[in-house]
Order: sequence, then structure tokens, then C-alpha cells
Amino acid sequence: MQPIQAIRGMNDILPERTPIWRFVEETIRSILDSYGYSEIRLPLLEKTELFERSIGEVTDIVEKEMYTFSDRNGERLTLRPEGTAGCVRAALENNLLRNSSLRLWYCGAMFRHERPQKGRYRQFHQIGMETFGFPGPDIDAELILLTARILRDLKITNLRLEINSLGSPESRANYREKLIAYFSAHESQLDEDSRRRLAKNPLRILDSKNPLIQELIISAPRIIDYLDLDAQEHFAGLTSLLDAGGISYIVNPFLVRGLDYYTRTVFEWIADNLGAQATVCAGGRFDQLVSQLQGQGAPLPAIGCALGMERLVALVEERGTPKMHQELWAYVIHLGPAATRAAFLMAERLHDTLPAARIQVHCGGGGIKTQFRHADKSGARLALIIGDSELNTNTITIKDLRGDLAQKSIAQEELPQLLAELFLINQRYDDGRKYY
Repeated sequence: MQPIQAIRGMNDILPERTPIWRFVEETIRSILDSYGYSEIRLPLLEKTELFERSIGEVTDIVEKEMYTFSDRNGERLTLRPEGTAGCVRAALENNLLRNSSLRLWYCGAMFRHERPQKGRYRQFHQIGMETFGFPGPDIDAELILLTARILRDLKITNLRLEINSLGSPESRANYREKLIAYFSAHESQLDEDSRRRLAKNPLRILDSKNPLIQELIISAPRIIDYLDLDAQEHFAGLTSLLDAGGISYIVNPFLVRGLDYYTRTVFEWIADNLGAQATVCAGGRFDQLVSQLQGQGAPLPAIGCALGMERLVALVEERGTPKMHQELWAYVIHLGPAATRAAFLMAERLHDTLPAARIQVHCGGGGIKTQFRHADKSGARLALIIGDSELNTNTITIKDLRGDLAQKSIAQEELPQLLAELFLINQRYDDGRKYY
């Protein structure tokens, strides 16, 4: 019988890599807290209709990539392919949008049935931010400045920011007619997907990655030339704030994003060294989505974005793994039943006194040679030894497994202070943030 393996494109994150994932996550959480964003935790499963109504039925995600099934009650459910729709659903269902502006963030796994490749997996992870109730370009600028700070604090360089405006629904309708006319005149040059989208959603053609039609796309009408006055002023306000904030950007007139709910501002942070899957962070405005999902009411201004964790982690690892201070401090060796009880009590007192201390007590039996072998394999810096002699004198013997600290015995009550000094409690990350 063959061993069962993970589903293709759904990867284990092994213990040697989880510290860097935690480092990236905690860096982002800290910045989001400092900007006043509140965390919301969303279900992995949603009704399929939510994504069909929000993302758009004529999109690759809905047409080809969603994990959709019927449950035992016959209800169509989908593993979330992105976070915005679920966040809007939760905000509406729980009356979070009533008479207030809102800044939210979430994190977790998303699912798309794509061809797995570096930086693109069938289960992938995002940290997303969504804001509601802010009509002006100031919140657009805040999100871009916030993501710029995240990337800067992670010391990720060689990125470029691309921005565009998709205008209002009215200006998009006008632009849509121009696109249909243009691509219809060149229909013989379009691939099958683009011909299918021509009548229903011609903007999706601009999002095509097919190299055979890129020249045709580059020569297409540009949406920025068809913006209404409000959208022009909004985009000018955004670029003015980005200029004031010292943020460099490129206006990409063909940046449309892959989801139908976007209006006005769209943006992407793109890495030069990730290959084909180069977008690290992307987002935009979705001013119509709240009323669209609610089925009534006036549009509510909203904008959000998401950071791809796999790609962020890859970029952080590329510059060298940051010092994480995750090594095991001490491994407790105990000889005899009474010493075993004392070892566990001592370790629990250490966890009470030094909550950040990484102390492991030997389990599984064995003599002193076996226990020292496990201690060495654990990677611990110190071995803390309790035997009959230590029990009789209420001491602990300390052996340095990695450095040059001389072996010695000390009173058990002195151990917390020694560990605090040896492992520099209140030490900080290399960039100055407090770890313990």
C-alpha cells in the first residue's frame, strides 16, 4: 500500500520554516495594530453564490479555479478563493458598517485550483486589509503607505509599485464600448478565452498573460483616457499623496486586476526576482460591492488589499533568515522517579517565572547517556541535570552543550536569574523590535 501524500499544490510548512513565517506574520500584525486596524477571523467555507456575485462569473477564479461542492443538504459551498467577499459578507451580516467607518484585517488560507508552480499554490496564505466608509483618496494612500512600511520593515527591496484607476461604473461602461469595438476589429487575433470574454467582460482581456496577444493589448484604448471628472480628481489626489509620502510608482494603464468588483484605484507591488508569480501585494477600491451583496442601499466606499505570505516569506529568506531567537534554551535530564517529579515541577516553575523560556523535559525513559544524546539532538544550549545529589542539596547541575560555560551546580532558586542573564531576557530583533 502506497503512503498517502499531500494534495498537489497544498504544502506542509515544516518546523524549520515556521519561525520565519511567524516573524513575517508578527511583523505585519504589529504594523497593522499601530495603524489601528482590527482583526476579524473569517470562515474557510462560504456559499458559492457569494463569490459568483462578487468576483464575477466571467473570471478565471469562478470559471476554472474554485473548489466548489454540494454538502449533505444540497447547498453549494466553496473554499474561499480570496478574502474580500467574505469580509464584506461578515461586516454586513454583523452590522459592522452601520453609521461608522471601519478598518479590518484578516489572515489565513485561500484555495484555487491552479497549476502549481513557484509562488502559486492551490492552498496559499494571505494577510488582507479592508476599509469601509472612506470616500477620498487619503485611505487609498494610507493602504499603500502601510504596505510600503511592511515591505520596508521586512527589508524587502527591488519592488515596484504599479497603480491605475478603473474609474466609476459609468466611465467603465463607456470604456467597455470602446474596448469591444477595438477587440472586435481584431477578433481573429484573439485567443479562445479572450473571444469568449469579448461580449461579457472585455476588461478581462487586458488581464490576459498570453504572450501572443500582448502587442494587441498594448495598442488597446487606455481606461485612464476615459475617466470621468470625479475619478480623475480622485486619482490625482492619490498620486499627490504618494508623491508627498516619497512613494515611487508607475502608472500602468493596463492594470485591471482579476476581480470584477474593483472600481477606481487598483495597485500592485511587484518583485523583480520572483519569476512569473511576481505580485507580492495587490488591491484596490470596491465601492459597489457592499450594495451589490446587500441587494439594496447606496454604494459604500471601500478599499482593500492582500499580501501573499508564500511570496513574502520567499523574499525574506532570499536575503538570509533573520535571527529569530527560537533555539531551545535548556533540556532537563532526570535520573530516578523522584528526580523525574522534581524535574517537571522545576520546569513548570521556570515557565511561570520566565514565560519566554524554551525549556524541554526529557520524556521516554532511558539512562544518562540516552538522555544526553536526546539533549544534544534537541539543539538545546544547556543540559539541566537532576539526580539524587541535586535532590539532596536542592541544586541543579548545568552543562553547556554548545558554548564554553563551565559545568557547575547552583541552587535551584538561582536558576531563573542565571537563565535571564545568559539568554538576555528583553533582547530584541535585529531591527529593534522587542521579542520577549
